[in-house]
Amino acid sequence: METQTSFYVTDWLDRRAKQSPERIALEEAASGRLITYRDWNTSANRTANYLRSLGVGHGDRVAVYSSNCLEYLDVWMACGKIGAILQNLNWRLTVSELEALLKDATPALLIYSDDYRAQVNALRPNVPSVRHFVAFGALAADGDCRFSDRDQQPETLTDRPELTLDDPWVICYTGGTTGLPKGAILTHGNMTWNSINTVVSWGLDEDDVAILNAPLFHTGGLNVFTLPLVHVGGKSIVCKAFDAEQVFDFIEQRGVTIYFGVPTMFVVMQAHERWANADFSRLKLIISGGAPCPLPIFERFWDKGVDFKTGYGLTEAGPNTFWLPQEDVRRKPGAVGFPLFHVDVKIVRADGAPCGADEPGELVIRGGHVTPGYWNNPAATAKTIVDGWLHTGDLAICDDEGYYSIVGRLKDMIISGGENIYPAEVESVMHAHDAVAEAALIGVPDAKWGEVGRAVVVVKPGQTLSADDLLAFMTTRLAKYKVPKTVVFVDDLPKTGPGKIDKRLLGERYGK
Repeated sequence: METQTSFYVTDWLDRRAKQSPERIALEEAASGRLITYRDWNTSANRTANYLRSLGVGHGDRVAVYSSNCLEYLDVWMACGKIGAILQNLNWRLTVSELEALLKDATPALLIYSDDYRAQVNALRPNVPSVRHFVAFGALAADGDCRFSDRDQQPETLTDRPELTLDDPWVICYTGGTTGLPKGAILTHGNMTWNSINTVVSWGLDEDDVAILNAPLFHTGGLNVFTLPLVHVGGKSIVCKAFDAEQVFDFIEQRGVTIYFGVPTMFVVMQAHERWANADFSRLKLIISGGAPCPLPIFERFWDKGVDFKTGYGLTEAGPNTFWLPQEDVRRKPGAVGFPLFHVDVKIVRADGAPCGADEPGELVIRGGHVTPGYWNNPAATAKTIVDGWLHTGDLAICDDEGYYSIVGRLKDMIISGGENIYPAEVESVMHAHDAVAEAALIGVPDAKWGEVGRAVVVVKPGQTLSADDLLAFMTTRLAKYKVPKTVVFVDDLPKTGPGKIDKRLLGERYGK
């Protein structure tokens, strides 16, 4: 009997173009240009043929150093067609950090946009695996290839290997808050199962329209909605980056039905002058992911009649893993709900024993959407995936009705005088203060308690707030041991590439 992993891999765009050739697949935000599935498939075929002409074959890595654009999506799909592997580089990293990642994955090609020409020039002498540098834009350096040359290639695919679900499609690097990012391998099977789970459990259909402003170097940009929408024939509006003004415009004017963001995006939107009059009634789904979302953000959406909810995922698992039914959004605030259709989860203690109802423990995940491991890092793979279960490092609880909630990271949990403090809970209370724009909780050493909380806070423009006032506010809402012992006010909180608050940097700056 054949195993699952021997199944032939579908050419996503070729199949979608045959089934719904004239449906709009992509809209370029800046120009309003519309791309049908037939046109996208043709562009991706030409791109695949162009990559082959540059010597890229099955298993070769193709690095892309660019903000979101149509061409980036073409490269991703082209890699899938010919069995190449996309290395989607985080443009927020320094040149030295990028150099380490390029040496890790040894790509044959490095494709870049005009924005990052200077950084690419700095990288050139130190990335010997790169045979060709390819410019998306008009500013190609001498000797570099021009991506526009792909337009001279045949519009039908000239060569496609037989691929299995085990073949890697993307090496997607983790956020790197605990050191050098690890390259999670996302196979064709991982991405297929994530899409199936999302479509089946979230109810996506061909009439759905999403704003794609999550970065394509992040699994959220690739897999929260973009690939699942190809599965059902929906549309993505491709934005260079997140811009709150643009989001309000598109929700009002472009037929958007689903929107994904990280908590930082929603904080910015709610502080925007258009928030008060924004109409979200045409959206069927707004979902937050990537980090714990403070309860006041939920409540401001709920006040507008929007069933705003939080999801959960991580680079190593798809990322989509849970679904909270609409009728439970307000009854179970902050819960992520139940596992998706083809996903298994459990919560375990340090010794691997299952936790009881409402007992915090580590969330572990099993399913076809889970990575087989990290690129060139068998030690990290063995530590993270044990007996087929992905150990997430996230703390979760499951209540007596079977609903799951994420309460924080194992490494972020503060143990003060023997009591566990979960930063997400404390941060949610801080965000409820009218003067707080952003806030994070970190642990700092304490001679008496071992460790105590320190609040790092950004105050809203035009507002004033003292440490005493904030702590007094929190004292009425939290047990005394959970209230931070000190407060640091800052102009902004450092973020990782996907927009999460960088707790590692906060610890280095303010945790002494």
